[in-house]
Amino acid sequence: MREALPGREDTMAVKIILRRKIPKGKEGKLLPLLLELRTRATTRPGYVSGETLMNVNDPEDCLVISTWQSLEAWQDWEESRARKEIQERVDALLGQKTRYDVYFYG
Repeated sequence: MREALPGREDTMAVKIILRRKIPKGKEGKLLPLLLELRTRATTRPGYVSGETLMNVNDPEDCLVISTWQSLEAWQDWEESRARKEIQERVDALLGQKTRYDVYFYG
């Protein structure tokens, strides 16, 4: 379901913060899936950038920051069949759903 940012235009840039816990031994299978997600996202209208960060103190803690030109651009990607199929494989591999939050510049 599409939601607008309260009191904001859909045309403002947003950052999506995705958090994943990567169980030991799953990194080798997960990284190609994350690369596939990023590769496909880069071809989508409104994609600006993305980065994947690993916690220095907890190697199982993975943070992805994805920047989109608008909430609508992110939601189009979020709802796409291509993303959903890959995301389901990621979540199945991790044994839990990926947690994410949407932020805008205040």
